[in-house]
Amino acid sequence: MIDLVGYGAFFLTTALIFSLITLGLNLQWGLTGLFNVGLAGFVAIGAYTSALLTTSADPARLGGFELPILVGWLGAMVVGGLAAALTGIATLRLRSDYLAITTFGVAVVVQLVALNAQKLTGGPFGIGFIPRPFGGLAETPLLFNLSNLAIVSMVTLAAYVALEHLSRSPWGRVLKALREDERAAISLGKSARFYRVQAFAVGGAIMALAGALQAHFIGFIAPDNYLPILTFQVWVMLILGGSGSNLGAVAGSVLVWAIWAGSGALTSVLFSAQQQARAAALQIVAIGVMLCVILLVRPSGLFGDRPRRLRTAKAPSPAAPESSGGP
Repeated sequence: MIDLVGYGAFFLTTALIFSLITLGLNLQWGLTGLFNVGLAGFVAIGAYTSALLTTSADPARLGGFELPILVGWLGAMVVGGLAAALTGIATLRLRSDYLAITTFGVAVVVQLVALNAQKLTGGPFGIGFIPRPFGGLAETPLLFNLSNLAIVSMVTLAAYVALEHLSRSPWGRVLKALREDERAAISLGKSARFYRVQAFAVGGAIMALAGALQAHFIGFIAPDNYLPILTFQVWVMLILGGSGSNLGAVAGSVLVWAIWAGSGALTSVLFSAQQQARAAALQIVAIGVMLCVILLVRPSGLFGDRPRRLRTAKAPSPAAPESSGGP
């Protein structure tokens, strides 16, 4: 029973970290309509920034400033936000699929830099011995997982409340106006590029914070952690939960991660060790089938905005005029 509770805490911690990434994507796509498929790059930037700021000195690479974990998280948000802002300034003149291709290229560049800049990132060997919150409790897995779950829950809740407030603020209403009708918003004196860069930067900072949380929770990062499959997972989480809904972003993340982890455990039981590498593709199949089923039932996702139907009461048919003539 204790092991089950400990695994449940570990599962929820991972799911909430994904929720944080999905919340950042929801700000960019669901609220503003920015098609970002390079989110894995911003997660990687946050993870490596926090790791370099908080780890011990290592002669094989730069960094190792041994700063507190909170400083690492703040540094990850700043660097991730700046990287997203620079990316936005350079690319947000593009639209839809062109923007998607460009942001995907940014993610590939970040992953290749992490893989090859060994003096900075450790190269393919990654960065280990990243300080973990409540690391002294690591010998007691239940307490360690529950403590990390509490921290990640507080951070995710704070981000959720802040984004809910922002989406209802005048700033959020401008973003929605730009998403729905850019020309109308510009005619009211709003700068489309200025607001879009802001949304892209804030979303990138949230994704970088999620990367930093994950790095300190696991204690090790490597370039293989930030492959395009991460982008696929987060997009599925947002689509299933409901684009434009922060609650949907959180719920979709927990649901998709449950299916992903459950299908992985099932394939390890049903298939031999020699076949598990091929059977791992069944995880993507399971996610794809679930995506089709849910979208057939609810095209806008679990908590997405459903189109409002105008209810018009039937006007009573006019009574036939009585004939004025008598018998």
